[in-house]
Amino acid sequence: MKNLDKPLLFLSIILFTYGLIMIFSASNITSFMKYKASPYNYFFRQGLFLFGSTMLSFIIIKFSSKSYKYLTWFMVVGIIVLLTFLFLYGSAKNMAVSWIDLGFFSLQPSEFSKLIIIVWLSTYYEHNIKKLDQYKVVLFPIFMSMIIAGLIFLQPDLGTTIIFSSIVGFIFLITPIGKEIKKNIFILFLGMALVGVLVVLATGGSIFKSHQFERFDYFNPCSEEKFYDDGNQVCNGFIAMNNGGLTGVGLGNSTQKYLYLPEAHTDFIFCIVMEETGLIGALSIITMFFLLLGRIIKIGRESHNDRGTLICYGIAIYIFLHIVVNLGGIMGIIPMTGVPLPFFSYGGSFTLTLVFALTVVQRINVENKMYKEYKEKTSKK
Repeated sequence: MKNLDKPLLFLSIILFTYGLIMIFSASNITSFMKYKASPYNYFFRQGLFLFGSTMLSFIIIKFSSKSYKYLTWFMVVGIIVLLTFLFLYGSAKNMAVSWIDLGFFSLQPSEFSKLIIIVWLSTYYEHNIKKLDQYKVVLFPIFMSMIIAGLIFLQPDLGTTIIFSSIVGFIFLITPIGKEIKKNIFILFLGMALVGVLVVLATGGSIFKSHQFERFDYFNPCSEEKFYDDGNQVCNGFIAMNNGGLTGVGLGNSTQKYLYLPEAHTDFIFCIVMEETGLIGALSIITMFFLLLGRIIKIGRESHNDRGTLICYGIAIYIFLHIVVNLGGIMGIIPMTGVPLPFFSYGGSFTLTLVFALTVVQRINVENKMYKEYKEKTSKK
């Protein structure tokens, strides 16, 4: 405990607790009226996810980050197998085959792939730090990442594909790879992206599913032609945020959660937060988000090896992208892609991944402090 980062720990506890309260407030009506279940259904399930992931985190934090080099190889192969398995036995939800139904829990492999790729890329590049002037060494993990991204895209899950690919691109850019190689690979992928855009334009977007293509038409969701169709959710989110005003209507007093805003406890939970706690409540959450990201970046900056730095920066961008994509979508700034909001959105796989990610950051901090203590002892001798 003494080597944990206390500000990060307290911020995590506050955000998870706040999120659990808001999940209960946002989901009790949906649970009772839509699914004929207990109003506490999602509250207890999310609490169970948090408890289970916390128990597992006590085991994870015992593993040295050096061991990640070997563990993540099995995890990368495992995640490719699971993503392939989805096409045979996956369960469809929201027009995407992204889940494996385990009865008591629906596993979403694509969520775990984000953390696994962060840790694997970081350990791989650190292990090969002296070989990063060789194309085959640099391109191999990019190739593996493209396989995973392709399998996620085929589910189809565009939002997760974008976040996963952005994480890989970010780690590639901050890794000390030779400038010439980095420039050539960047030009190559930029060219591939342009070709992809031209293919989409030439085919009229036929490579996308109809519901995916509709998401790109996200402007003016409250118009008469969109309100009863694909703009309904976003427009009802606007109504919820407008109802909240400065101080909110009070915890539990949201009107939009009465099935006006479908599945209010998942992607659109921040709208309920704003309705019930107002702009003040929303800004307090955003402030805590930035404080938490600042702590993760600080731990990464203080790491005594490239592995720790890359892992922390990768996890920081992972959380940041989820925040930006979720809030941007519900506010109509970018297309809505169904990306959960960290600490607040209901979901087992995402909650487990987030707790594990924060545990890995804490492990890096433990090693930083142990290394610092070791250096201080040896310098005195």
